[in-house]
Amino acid sequence: MLSVVIPLLNEQDTIRELVRQVLEACEHLPDRDLEVLLIDDGSSDDSWRTIAALTETHPKVRGLRFRRNFGKAAALSAGFHAAVGDMIITMDADLQDDPKEIPRMIAKLDQGFDVVSGWKQLRHDPWHKRWPSRVFNAVLRYFSGLELHDFNCGFKAYRREVLDEIDLFGEMHRFIPVLAAARGFCVTEIPVEHHPRMHGHSKYGWTRIPKGLMDLLTVVFLTRFRYRPQHLLGGIGSASCLVGIVLFLGLCLAWIWTRVFAFEHPVHLHQRAVFYVAILLILVGLHLVGVGLLAELVVANSMMRRPPYSIAEQVGPSPSHPDSRSNWPEPGVNGR
Repeated sequence: MLSVVIPLLNEQDTIRELVRQVLEACEHLPDRDLEVLLIDDGSSDDSWRTIAALTETHPKVRGLRFRRNFGKAAALSAGFHAAVGDMIITMDADLQDDPKEIPRMIAKLDQGFDVVSGWKQLRHDPWHKRWPSRVFNAVLRYFSGLELHDFNCGFKAYRREVLDEIDLFGEMHRFIPVLAAARGFCVTEIPVEHHPRMHGHSKYGWTRIPKGLMDLLTVVFLTRFRYRPQHLLGGIGSASCLVGIVLFLGLCLAWIWTRVFAFEHPVHLHQRAVFYVAILLILVGLHLVGVGLLAELVVANSMMRRPPYSIAEQVGPSPSHPDSRSNWPEPGVNGR
């Protein structure tokens, strides 16, 4: 089964044509059933009426409607939960993503990849969307180590087991490839055709830039230090304490030198400033170390929703003894 999940907000002019193109593009996929899930993220136009009408004439089309606008990540999460396919395609509803690329994405998954991300190599968007996106992609490539050109592209293909191991919240949908790669899944990308927007207007403005940077910090922390927060917080805190102690000892040595050997002790303003900076660094460092210890306690004592590993496959018989403590978990579901 192939599930095509399409979140949308106020796209009444594009829904019918988009569904037609998706059904046409997937018509000749061999030995694969299809479902199209349209997730109405609190539209105020006639989008839901259009979806409801499509479900009456197209048995492969299903619709979900939110009571209000919850955001794209929530819409995708609801679509992933409702989808029954073992392969899932996500795309936008504005007709800028070309459904003809779906067979190519499926073929890439069939080659053994777990995530296939679209790359809008020739992007038909205004400059104030392209240039911030380029900067964002470059920064995310540097910090994540994942060599993708376009993390923001909503046109992606996933295996079901990838989405079973990733929780979406906030605006984390654009970071799914990073989160998947951090759990050991194989991620790649292919260039996809991108069309100019013909109907409606973009739902994203300049405000997503600072939000994206904050989410980037969250992703870096989750992928590198989720199960060892003291390595980050304690490391920064220890460095801060060390610098503060060195500065404080330097002031102490200067005080001893001026009184024992120089018999003078002129108090300079910069010495007072260094003293206050040293005390501040020590206090901040101790605070960070303490927060890191508390974070470690939370990780150690709370019931983690997922273990810090991901099982690809297993071989050999599972233990059958009822008292065995080593029953193997099922691959892809982390033993849940």
